[in-house]
Order: sequence, then structure tokens, then C-alpha cells
Amino acid sequence: MSKGSPISPSLMASKANAAARAAAAKTKDVASSMSSAYAVDDRIQGPNNIVPPIEMTGSQALVRSLEELGVDEVFGLPGGAILPTYDPLMDSKKIRHVLVRHEQGAGHAAEGYAMVTGRAGVCIATSGPGATNLVTAIADAHMDSVPMVAITGQVSSAFIGSDAFQEADIVGITMPITKHSYLVTDAADIPRVLAEAFHIATSGRPGPVLVDVSKDAQQAKTVFSWPPKIDLQGYRTVVRGHSKQVREAARLITASQRPVFYVGGGVLKANASAELLELAELVGAPVVTTLMARGVFPDSHPQHVGMPGMHGSVSAVTALQQSDLLITLGARFDDRVTGVLSSFAPGAKVIHADIDPAEISKNRAADVPIVGSVKEIIPELTDAVRSQFETEKPDISAWWAVLDRLRETYPIGYAEPEDGLMAPQKVIERIGALTGPEGVYVAGVGQHQMWSAQFIKYERPRAWLNSGGLGTMGYSVPAAMGAKVGNPDRVVWAIDGDGCFQMTNQELATCLINNIPIKVAIINNSSLGMVRQWQTLFYESRYSNTDLNTGHDTVRVPDFVKLADAYGCVGLRCERDEDIDATIAKALEINDRPVVIDFVVSRDSMVWPMVPTGVSNDLIQIARNMTPTWEEED
Repeated sequence: MSKGSPISPSLMASKANAAARAAAAKTKDVASSMSSAYAVDDRIQGPNNIVPPIEMTGSQALVRSLEELGVDEVFGLPGGAILPTYDPLMDSKKIRHVLVRHEQGAGHAAEGYAMVTGRAGVCIATSGPGATNLVTAIADAHMDSVPMVAITGQVSSAFIGSDAFQEADIVGITMPITKHSYLVTDAADIPRVLAEAFHIATSGRPGPVLVDVSKDAQQAKTVFSWPPKIDLQGYRTVVRGHSKQVREAARLITASQRPVFYVGGGVLKANASAELLELAELVGAPVVTTLMARGVFPDSHPQHVGMPGMHGSVSAVTALQQSDLLITLGARFDDRVTGVLSSFAPGAKVIHADIDPAEISKNRAADVPIVGSVKEIIPELTDAVRSQFETEKPDISAWWAVLDRLRETYPIGYAEPEDGLMAPQKVIERIGALTGPEGVYVAGVGQHQMWSAQFIKYERPRAWLNSGGLGTMGYSVPAAMGAKVGNPDRVVWAIDGDGCFQMTNQELATCLINNIPIKVAIINNSSLGMVRQWQTLFYESRYSNTDLNTGHDTVRVPDFVKLADAYGCVGLRCERDEDIDATIAKALEINDRPVVIDFVVSRDSMVWPMVPTGVSNDLIQIARNMTPTWEEED
């Protein structure tokens, strides 16, 4: 056909159809090649959608990446440097944004969400003070191995290093307290970085990852496609334990006369509760669960002998001290458990299984180190032990006779206060009893934290949240908020001290406006309780700056009931033993808004047992200047 000749309609249609078929085939080929290239990469989280290349801004790519990663809840507070991202976030139909009142609250809420769901929590803040307000929560997540992704805005890349308005080197600030920190200045990197961040945060030993995105990267145009190709050279997680080490561990268990399962938070993070139960029942040995592992092994199980540590039960502390074998699973021999390290479990050999090789033999040398996920290691160890037991099974009845006497003689308990006010232990015990094991209990740090660990019965994992490693005042209310978002159908209690509560109680506004009906129990002893306890015991009762004036016979600043009312919550006060159950029951009936209960308790109640700092666990005290009698157990 010569140039300029007309084309017949039939030929036009034929060419159009051919072009359409070719375009469809090309799209199919692109999708197929993308699928074959990336679908097998199980490091990328989310629903595994294939998104063909499309032009958008860096901020739109950030929001779209979160959607493709399966994120449905984020906690944050906008500001100038992150504002470009908040605009497309408003249009998202998949992500709910919870506007907090302080960035620290966003971080703790992300932690609470992560702890109850097992998924990475997400928090967002702007540059400078917004980002630095996240530091405490990031450090908290780092210490307690909580998967979290913190996204912060940063000043434009051209201004980085010039001390621009609201500039802070948040990557440099957080490097010691994150698994990894990113600074993104190219919009094209956003999908890859976020995919990597979520993988790092949730794989291996979980922890926080920071993604700092410059403002110009958010505003720039880029081409978005999904899934991205991630590049994590050098980041490898060993999951399966070495079979030879597992067999050696089984041999030690078979040869042991006084074995103890020393169970840490790593078993919780690995979702290995069922596997632990099977192994423990096979071996028949006592089980102690650390502060971070409460609930991973049922309290009601006859093999559970309590929580070890500075405020652990006599039976748990002694079980570790007098054992000849520590079967250590996902624990790290921290100072609150070991006391003086050189005197900790002096006659015990150590099996230590942990996914983080840096923890093994860091504090206590392991006789049998096993690097890997306890989710994989425990079943292998169970099989190996079962095989060993076919020919030889140790008799540990004498060991159980010792521990049963200790459990009977020295149970966890408390004395009634001499001042006539309520015992805080009783309040917490009744909260647990009336709510039941399906509830979620969130504590901050201090006396109320220890009493919550001691007097509530935990029968399932992820029912107990607390700030263990960092000991963060102000953790409880926002973490409970995040836990309620993650588990909306469960009753969630924030059990807080009157000191801790005043650090983050502004998040009650967040809870009310976003329909997050948590319940807050303020254990109000009108003081910084744990500090006061130490002042009583070690500083001759010189109470320097620990009186908060919030409780009985004080000016009550603030009045917690009026404060609750100001936030639109239900405020209750309980000051008598006979009103405890009725007050808790009333709180349990209210589910359309947050409830705050001011439990006015004795300021002289103390946490017992206690191992004072700097002494051996053998010197555990069951009350002031009272230690157990050991002769009959030797």
C-alpha cells in the first residue's frame, strides 16, 4: 500500500486487535517475569500482589508500599517534614491511622500492637523533635525484641547537615538501638527499603527498624512497582539448630538429676508455646518463665514453678540455683535473673538455644550452644530426647520433692497493710481473677509491674505486656491502646502506677476519639513506689523526691477521677477492700469508652520476694530481713 492511501475499516480493526493482543501479551509477559523473579522471595511480606510500573510521588509510593506489605494500622503524629506522606495517607482505604497526642505514645502503641499480633507495629513521626520523641519507644522495642518499623520525615537532602530547622540526625541517634536504620534520599528506593525494613524487623531476633525519608524524596516523582527486588547482603538468619548439638543436649538432659527449663521471651516471639509444652511434659522437669515469657507456659501447669529473678518466687529462684542443668530456651541470662553472675547456678551445665548468636555465652558460657529458632530447635530436641528415653530415663522425683516443699512453704503472698488502706496486690489479683485468662494485661515499670507479673495467672502467650529491659515509665497506657487495636475483641487492662500514668495519660484522648475502650487501673500509692521501696530498704527511709501527692490524705494533684472525666472517660475511685470487686465489675461492663479507676492503696506495701542488687540469688529475701531456711532442701 502506497504512502497516503486510505486504510480500510476492516484492516484498521484487524491492526487494532493485533496491537491489543500484542500489548496484552507484553503485559502478561511483564507480569509473568515479575512473578517469576519475585514471587519466590518470601522475605517480602504482604498479600504478594503484582503491581505493574506506575508513576507516582515518593510519598504515594511509601503509602502504597505499606499497603502492599499488609499494614492495616499505623500510629503517628504529622509535622512539616512528613507532611507530604500524610496527604496520600488520607486517601488510603486499607490503612487506619491513629493520631496520637505524643510521638512516644505512637511508638509504645506500635509495640503493644506488635506484642499481641506478632506482626510489626508501625509508627510515624516528623523530623527533629518528632523523631527524637520516638527514641524511648525505639530503645524499649530494641531491649525487648519487639518488631517495629518507625518511619520519620527528614529535612530535604540538600539541607541535611546544615542544622536546618527541625533537623536531627535520627539515623545516627538510633543506630545503637535499632536492628538497622535507613536514610532515604531517592524516591526510587522507598519500596525496596520498606520491604527490607519489615523483613529485618520481624525475622531472626525481632526488633525495631528506622526508615528516615527526606522531604524531597517524598515529593519527587518515581516509578512504583511491586514487589521490589530487595538486597540484604550479609543479613542471614540461622533457623535450624545444628543436629549434633541437639543430640548432645538430649544426652545432657538424659544424664541430669536436677534439670530446669529456663524459658525466656524468645519462645514467645517464636510462637513456640505448643512445642515447649510437649518437650517439657516429655522431660518432666520444672519450668521457670522469665518476666518476658509469662504465659508462654501455663501458670496452672504442675511443672510451672514460677518466675525467676530479683522479684521471682523462691521455688523458681532456687530451682535455677540448685540445678545441675539449665535448659535455656530464648533467654539471655540478664542481670535481673542471675543476680551476681559468678554465683548464679554454680553447679549447672548449660544448654543455650537462641536465634541470636551474640547472646550465646555472652554472660554465661554454654556447654551446648545451639543457634537457631526455638520453633525449629525444640521439636528436634523433643525427638532426640524421646529417642534417648527409650533406653534411659532419669528419675528426678527427689528433685521434685525439694521444689514441691519450696512451693508449699514459700508461696507468693502478701501481708495486709498496717495503715488500713487496700493492699495493691489484692487489687491486681482481683483484676486478673474477674477478667480471666483471655484478657490482656499491660504494665509499665515498678511495683505494679512486679505485682502484675506475680498475682495474675497467665495461661496463654501474648496476654502479658510490659517494659522489661528498658523499664520505661509511661509504657502502659499507649501500649494498651495499641494492644486493643490489635486485639479489639479482648478486654485490655493498663495496670499503671500513679507516677507512670502521668507520663503518657494524654493518650486517653486518642483512645476516646478513636473508640479504643481500654481499662486503666491506677495503683495509686501516691509515690514513686519502687524507688520508695529502695529508699526504705537501703537509704534509711529517707524519701527524697518520691512523694507524688496523688493519694490518700494528700492534695490529690491531679484528681484522677476528674482527669478521666476531662478526657471523656469514665472515672471511678476505689478506697475500700469491700468495693474492689464491684468497682472492677462495673469497669468490665463499660465497653463504649475508656475507664480509669483510681485504686488508692497503701504506700508502704513492698514487692517480695526480693534479691537485693549485688548479692547472690541464694540470699533471696521473703520479707524484710527474712531469708528462707535451706537446710532441709540441701
